[in-house]
Amino acid sequence: MRFQFLLGEIGNGLRRNLSMAVSVVIVTMISMYLLGLGLMGQRQVDTMKDYWYDRVQVTVLLCAEKTRFTNCAGEATTDAQRTAIKAELEALKPTVKEVYYESRDEAYDRFKQTYKNSPLARAGESYFADSYRVNLNDAGKFDVVASSIKGMPGVADVQDQKKLLEKFFTFMNTVSWAAIALSSLMVLAAVMLISTTIRQTAFSRRRETGIMRLVGASNFTIRFPFVMETVLSSVLGAVLAMGMLWATVRYGVVGFLSQTLTDTAFIGVADVYYVAPFVILGVVVLSSLTSWVTLRRYLRV
Repeated sequence: MRFQFLLGEIGNGLRRNLSMAVSVVIVTMISMYLLGLGLMGQRQVDTMKDYWYDRVQVTVLLCAEKTRFTNCAGEATTDAQRTAIKAELEALKPTVKEVYYESRDEAYDRFKQTYKNSPLARAGESYFADSYRVNLNDAGKFDVVASSIKGMPGVADVQDQKKLLEKFFTFMNTVSWAAIALSSLMVLAAVMLISTTIRQTAFSRRRETGIMRLVGASNFTIRFPFVMETVLSSVLGAVLAMGMLWATVRYGVVGFLSQTLTDTAFIGVADVYYVAPFVILGVVVLSSLTSWVTLRRYLRV
């Protein structure tokens, strides 16, 4: 009987304060969606790191005529120098996993296919050079290869793709942390809204709560409906946010990006399923604590 009474009080409270409940739902939904985007951004960065670091290459650029690199002295790499460079790379195994040669024409054709909208794709092959592409067993051993190859006759430069990728991942991390920071502000706004909603709701029902105290109702019986009204509104907002996040990943990432950019790895809906329970549980804890503390400290019911 007491449980049915509490359920009735919760239903009546939601109907009486529908506009406030809707505002809590909207603010919670937006803040949790932004938080979810930030968390998905972090997981995307980790996924791409695992994918690309396993495929990172060291590029040993060879000299070409009239090149700007000082080690070349304006002359192209000779066949004897090519043979010596490849032998030195082969000698670095097992640090070096695989070595293969790429001519200037092959590099230009590959660039045109991958970056067809780039101005360099229309500039001609003069901007490219012959090279050895080196796959490493450990991407962190670039310095071992670079120290052995740099300065050899015929070597123009040694480039590490990992350094370029780290700049990109740093940018991605910054964007995801910015989304998390923005969501934190929205969470703060949600907490303030919940606190204000609780006080206004309790004030509008002060006569009822006074009667309940006179007939001997416990503090738990008085406070529980207020808390549950807020928790239900907040959880509904969090569930809607996770639904929006699922749709974003399912149709935006899996359905579009992964089909368009087939040469990289992306997060999937499984990542949303992993994050969603923690987000919803956090909303339950935060909204219930905020409601209970507000009732205890400010309303004295």
